[in-house]
Amino acid sequence: MSTYSIKDLEQLSGIKAHTLRMWEQRYSIIKPKRTPTNIRYYDDSDLRLLLNISFLNSNGFKISKIAKKTHEEIGALVMKIAESSLEFSNQIRALVIAMVNLDERRFEKIIATNTLQFGFENTMINMIYPFLQRIGILWQTGNINPAHEHFISNLVRQKIIVAIDGQITSGNPYAKKYLLFLPENELHELSLLFAAYVIKSRHNRVIYLGQNLPHEDLKSVNEVYEPDYMFTVLTSSLTKQEVPNYITTLCNDFPNTKLLLSGYQAIKHKEQLGASVQVFNQMNEFVEFVDGNSVKPFAMQ
Repeated sequence: MSTYSIKDLEQLSGIKAHTLRMWEQRYSIIKPKRTPTNIRYYDDSDLRLLLNISFLNSNGFKISKIAKKTHEEIGALVMKIAESSLEFSNQIRALVIAMVNLDERRFEKIIATNTLQFGFENTMINMIYPFLQRIGILWQTGNINPAHEHFISNLVRQKIIVAIDGQITSGNPYAKKYLLFLPENELHELSLLFAAYVIKSRHNRVIYLGQNLPHEDLKSVNEVYEPDYMFTVLTSSLTKQEVPNYITTLCNDFPNTKLLLSGYQAIKHKEQLGASVQVFNQMNEFVEFVDGNSVKPFAMQ
């Protein structure tokens, strides 16, 4: 069982600590436990309840009304609203609840419902990416267990792979060629996978080399494949000092290929990079780039 401070609850729920204390005093809606040294703490059941309360409160329910409901009634009302709401903000909150509960069935239902209504790509860009950014910050600051992050990341990964498999490989000889990889020691591949889906869905050609690729292997594949574009995501594998040198090495070793970058480390060094490198702050920028550089499907030529 995990334990949380009131600051942890604030980070996870979005409700200010002073508001939580007021709710405790006025409505006894959440009752903190205390250590033998009288330090307040909260457990997993408190977190789950607070996330549900936060969800209802953000949807217009007054805390005085919520406090009169049982935990079961609160949970049922949250699910009812989440299933009927078309707002991505509500769906993101519902995903956080599913993550904390390790509720794969609920996660699957939320994704399936939104994909049916908005399409896979819009669901990824407008719901999954903001959700992943939120839990990434929570994980980095120690507010959630790494197991929660792995649980969700693997479920999202499965969805993207299925979507990629549903695309037909282009037979167009004029289709643009992309080479996708992550450098050595870089393991965060969700953005790279989604990029592969975007590229393939626009009838381009893509070679996906995945995580932790040695530079010499990248050079060997490039010689054979001769891509128009090379895309990678720099998140955490390089130090601050190593990033510019690594990018310079890529530009020097692959002068005939346009280098496309994303990820925290690439964005941070964006102003230091030359015109031969293009950096995307958000995934929708990458989507626009692929759209603007794609040719028509071969059958329509």
